[in-house]
Amino acid sequence: MIEAKTAQATESVADHYDELDRWYLAIWGEHVHHGLWLTGRETTEVATHNLVARLAERLSIGARTRICDIGCGYGGTARVLAREYGASVTGVTLSGAQYAYAVDAAAGDGDPQILLMDFMDNDFDGATFDAAISIESSEHFQDKPGLIEEIYRIVRPGGRVGIYAWLAKEGAAEWQVDRLLEAICREGRLPGLGTEQDYRGWLCKAGFRDVTFEDYSRNVKRTWPIVIGRAARRMLWDASAWAYLFSGAKSLDFGKSIFRIWLAYQLGCLRYGLFTATKPTAMNE
Repeated sequence: MIEAKTAQATESVADHYDELDRWYLAIWGEHVHHGLWLTGRETTEVATHNLVARLAERLSIGARTRICDIGCGYGGTARVLAREYGASVTGVTLSGAQYAYAVDAAAGDGDPQILLMDFMDNDFDGATFDAAISIESSEHFQDKPGLIEEIYRIVRPGGRVGIYAWLAKEGAAEWQVDRLLEAICREGRLPGLGTEQDYRGWLCKAGFRDVTFEDYSRNVKRTWPIVIGRAARRMLWDASAWAYLFSGAKSLDFGKSIFRIWLAYQLGCLRYGLFTATKPTAMNE
């Protein structure tokens, strides 16, 4: 487990996304997650959809599947699962800016319900959902084992969990930890990055079974050259973008962090993958 040297409060996560709302929407759009390139020929839009579609396939999501989307952001994934798969989705976000966008975008019947709250303070009954998903949000939780235990509580027996996570490489070099991984945590308001073995252990300890992991590091790392290119092109014509970038520590951190993330992927010390697991239907399973 790689931890940020500076404490990251829950409020700082919300502030991070609220302050950088303009950048996230302008540069990457409403899906605030990686793209998944399966053939290498996909457009960015298809790649971001691939990431959601792969999760839906692995969790067997279909009509009326009750899903909790933890850290739903702008609600892009929740809307895809509701509109294309017929799922009943409840999305949870800390960010007021993302919440306002998601509520406005989900204005029709059958669209997801979006809640503005800290997932760790939820009032969901036990065994409420058929599945719970976390797409690049577990990194923002200080108590990751506690997060997974709470997911276990709200998922019904036989239900599934799917977690796309940024991961630290096991045995990363000390300079990679200091110059890249810890800095990425600090600049991205991440309390820490777990390893593959950390997540496997947390899922098993919470009670989940049939834990699987698929490494998609090679399939997603193209996201970051695209982000860097879009940011650079915007600087060429939008003078206000320069002013915004240097308007405060958070916006400047964002600019620095996208280069660190790109390099960390190139060096292999930052990994990315999908964990899935099942809640047993009986205590002795």
